[in-house]
Amino acid sequence: MALIPAERRNRIHEMVRDRGIVRVSSLSESFGVSEITIRRDLEQLEQAGALERTHGGAIYSHRMRLEPLYAEKDRIHREEKRQIGAAAAALAQDGETLLINSGSTTLQIFRHLAGRKNLRAITNNMGAALETEGLDLELLLIGGTYREQSNSLVGPLAVLSLQQVYGSKCFIGVDGISRKYGLTTPILQLAEVARTMIERTKGRVIVVADHSKLGVVADFMIAPIEKVDVLVVDSDFDESYRQELEELGIQILVAPM
Repeated sequence: MALIPAERRNRIHEMVRDRGIVRVSSLSESFGVSEITIRRDLEQLEQAGALERTHGGAIYSHRMRLEPLYAEKDRIHREEKRQIGAAAAALAQDGETLLINSGSTTLQIFRHLAGRKNLRAITNNMGAALETEGLDLELLLIGGTYREQSNSLVGPLAVLSLQQVYGSKCFIGVDGISRKYGLTTPILQLAEVARTMIERTKGRVIVVADHSKLGVVADFMIAPIEKVDVLVVDSDFDESYRQELEELGIQILVAPM
């Protein structure tokens, strides 16, 4: 028996919530309706905030309301973050000044900068102090209030410090990335620091995010998605999301396994 539209949309919502990603072609076959009908369903569900459409389907959109502990974040998708950090670090060139924000993924960048010469890194990531020994790198920790939850420096002094410098590149870790809602994080002070880093960058803005961050929306915007030049992701990145991002001029760099 064919489902009425409201029932079909409820089922689609359940499927995308359970799977994370759905495709128009498979939904059309599952429900016995045209792809045009499925696209209309997805459009209505996107308007309701239940998902975010991609070129070939949809990705689950969900809110991040609470910030996980730093130690907890560091344990999640650790291998993917290591791969992303290595791929991102390869984009750094000798002699550059890098702006790098806090986070477990950006910390992996510091762990893979060996071999670069005459680098300068400006960061609010307190963990960087333990990762740069022996590197040809000048490390500048910005001032600010120490925030234990994120192992970072934040606040007005942190922002003021960043307003005195320019970076040739910046590397930004995020809690959520969405075509519609941009780069987000659940903490206002972290958003302010990351946003200022982007504003003080003369070159490319490079976002590092494992696949679990796609479709996540937190309470505070760092920047609109259009500010991103390069997105470094792991191999579980959903390729159906690629076209929408590349149409915005974003280069997708998938870290090798």
